Amino acid sequence: MNIFINSVPIWVSILFLACFFVPIFMIANIVKQGVNHLGLSNDSKVKKLPTLVLIFFAAYYLYVALMSFTGIFQVNTLPPKILLFTAIPLTLFYFLFVFRAKTFWKILENVKLSNLVRIHIFRLVGAFFIIGWYYGILPKSFAFIGGIGDIFAAITAIFVAILIDKKAKNYKKITLIWNIIGFWDIMSVVISAVYITKQAIETNSQDILEMTKFPFCLIPAFAPATIIFLHICIFKRLKMEK
Repeated sequence: MNIFINSVPIWVSILFLACFFVPIFMIANIVKQGVNHLGLSNDSKVKKLPTLVLIFFAAYYLYVALMSFTGIFQVNTLPPKILLFTAIPLTLFYFLFVFRAKTFWKILENVKLSNLVRIHIFRLVGAFFIIGWYYGILPKSFAFIGGIGDIFAAITAIFVAILIDKKAKNYKKITLIWNIIGFWDIMSVVISAVYITKQAIETNSQDILEMTKFPFCLIPAFAPATIIFLHICIFKRLKMEK
């Protein structure tokens, strides 16, 4: 059985899947750095946090893949079912569970701000939006809104992180502006996805259901909730810097 069910060449799906494991390792590494910096590596429970992060996201990816294979996501509804069954619960987990954990705040306070920004390099996967348009599976407007915005956020994250490490003049203001732009970008992608789904239901125009098939289903399931969470973390970290 071909596990890749998106209507693109297999090499595109394999490359995409490989790229989408990068952010979970980056997040686990950030947690590890925070644990080590706090001197909590001798605490057996806290020491396991990076591994638990990897296990959590691996299990989550598997859940999303299995749900995608059932076909439950592949119907136009409002709200889109893939958001209802994946992105929304993940968002609630971040803000109702992770944000309420004291260990999270200790780690956040002790990780480097530049590393939090640098994670956003993974948003280069936005290029797959444009690839999707090239192969005719995504509307041009949605592909370029999501693709160009994410690519911009990813590339500029590299330079912002360098400015932070060098403690360049006004690096906090530059980081704040970058963070606001990046936050607005991901929100605009979510809004445009919902709008295009609404249009598809009403006018039978091209939809974005290919984004609900494996492996591209990982984008709406993981990226919006995680990117929003990371941006909020940067806002909080900037406030701590003061």
